[in-house]
Amino acid sequence: MKLLDMMTEQSGAAAYVGYGSSLDPDMRYLTRFSCTDPVVYLKRRGEQGQIVVSQMEYGRAMQESAFLPVTRSEAGLLEILKEEPDHWKAMATMISRLAGGNLLVSPTFPAGLYAPLSSLCTVVVDDQTVERMRAVKSEEEIACIRMVQQATEASMKTARRMIRRAKVKKGVLQRGGEPLTAELVRQAIHTALQKYGCTGAETIVSCGPDSALPHHAGAGPLLAGEPIVIDIFPKSDTTGYYADMTRTYVKGEADPAIMEMYTAVRDAKAAGLGAIRAGAEGAAVHRVAVDLFAERGYATGTTGFTHNLGHGVGLAVHELPTLGPSGGPLGAGEVVTVEPGLYFPGIGGVRLEDLCVVRPDCAENLTRCKEEMIL
Repeated sequence: MKLLDMMTEQSGAAAYVGYGSSLDPDMRYLTRFSCTDPVVYLKRRGEQGQIVVSQMEYGRAMQESAFLPVTRSEAGLLEILKEEPDHWKAMATMISRLAGGNLLVSPTFPAGLYAPLSSLCTVVVDDQTVERMRAVKSEEEIACIRMVQQATEASMKTARRMIRRAKVKKGVLQRGGEPLTAELVRQAIHTALQKYGCTGAETIVSCGPDSALPHHAGAGPLLAGEPIVIDIFPKSDTTGYYADMTRTYVKGEADPAIMEMYTAVRDAKAAGLGAIRAGAEGAAVHRVAVDLFAERGYATGTTGFTHNLGHGVGLAVHELPTLGPSGGPLGAGEVVTVEPGLYFPGIGGVRLEDLCVVRPDCAENLTRCKEEMIL
């Protein structure tokens, strides 16, 4: 938490304050407490943080949170409400009294609380300090991500098996005499994830023309001879950590253009992984893929390679660092995806994605799922 103290001091604040539920990854990281109702996190310079919770959550917070909690009553909120019935103004008064000075607040701080606080003291909005702290993972955090990655691979295996076993009738994949749809595969993926205590949401199973749109969720029957892009990014129900992985499959014979795209994407992923190490610039790692695609005749822009090579993964599925044109130096312990893709309307898309840990001299690949296009 030294970085947080330093940024609080530089801003001239007496304390850093966050407000929200554990759906906010910064709050989950700071408090280590999972909750659906918002709590207050407050850290005065040079002191340990504290968490202010409702009476209902106090017992659980005693067991789970990183700090000894205090109730809103103990923090004085109930007394303040007797004089100030407006909830936000009362909450602002409580926070101001606990902090004892000016505040540095999280970038997700609610406007309803920011406004009354600003009338009581100087409030400065922080710029990604906690997100930068979250980027570098401890070995314990990496172990959490590794477990989610294992669940991801098990669910991908389920999807791959469904596609491999499907029959083909008039160009459409069939299962039990009925079309095998993106929805059925997605449901099977989510069911498999649940067995590992993970939840999948917005899982991508896109086929044919839909696969040319990187984040198209996919719908309807899956087609033979067309690329099927499956992108799974589940979250652990217990720890809150994510994993992220993509594979592209074709049932039957693939068009030569798709085969060439697959080979280029596979090689770009390998080259990107090979360029990752602590100190390497995220922009330079991204450029490795851009250059390889250019050598193969594929452009970077609105078609071809249309996105960053990768991103950080942790308590959010997209977080720092960045493997893209704006990416800075990578740090040991950061967890990043390497996910090159090529996308062409009328042809389709191909994407492959692995998850790795940045180590001092290399990338430790957490992904064990084999690469095979033709099923």
